[in-house]
Amino acid sequence: MEEICRMEVMVGPSGKRRWSDEYKGQVVAETLVPGATVNEVARRHDLRPNHLSSWRRLAKDGKLLVPDLAGAEFAPVIFEPPAPEPPESVMSSVEIVSGDVVIRLDAATPAARVAEIVRALGTL
Repeated sequence: MEEICRMEVMVGPSGKRRWSDEYKGQVVAETLVPGATVNEVARRHDLRPNHLSSWRRLAKDGKLLVPDLAGAEFAPVIFEPPAPEPPESVMSSVEIVSGDVVIRLDAATPAARVAEIVRALGTL
């Protein structure tokens, strides 16, 4: 595991510590090494586990850059093409013509219903 060469901690007037995004990303990367736990990494860096968990959430949401770290494992990203949209129906209606009889149906009429009508016309 790589060691952090430089740690930058700024203490403000309120006494709260502030960490650079680079430092946060490095620490989050250490939690991705197999066998590492948030509690163990937090303890090693003198952090509270809830801070580290919130940094991990930021990284997951893409708001914190996590550097590559030897041994770290990331979940694979799989891109699937979007499902093709169904083609728009060219027909707006269906016409059944039998002699002088013309029956117009909506294009959304189920095929089974159209077949029933055609069979009924054949019996006339």
